[in-house]
Amino acid sequence: MDKKVLVIGVIGADVHAVGNKILYHAFTAAGFEVVNLGVMVSQEEYIAAAIETNADAIVVSSLYGHGELDCKGLREKCDEAGLKGILLYVGGNIVVGKQPFEDVEKRFHKMGFDKVFGPGTPPETTIAELKKDLGVA
Repeated sequence: MDKKVLVIGVIGADVHAVGNKILYHAFTAAGFEVVNLGVMVSQEEYIAAAIETNADAIVVSSLYGHGELDCKGLREKCDEAGLKGILLYVGGNIVVGKQPFEDVEKRFHKMGFDKVFGPGTPPETTIAELKKDLGVA
């Protein structure tokens, strides 16, 4: 079976690299092919990489709190670029201040994200969801 391809990176003006490296190693160890775009990634870069690699999912992280602004419109841009239905995950410190996670999750679902993970989510949780959503045993 072919490995599922994930495009990962830290969106916007965010320069937090540690979590990104942890996810890269965890996803790779779990058997995914991982295209790591690093930090300060634009929506367009995620989309270009996903098209180029025929990715199965885009996993967006953000730690500096502006993920909500940075992620707005990503689903629509994916659809326009021919990536209709690609799996979109987001996680980290994705909003400013302390907000109830249920509210944050609802807003990101409305924006077209399939799964939303709060700060401190262990990589194993994300990996289990990816395997389920991508039909990987």
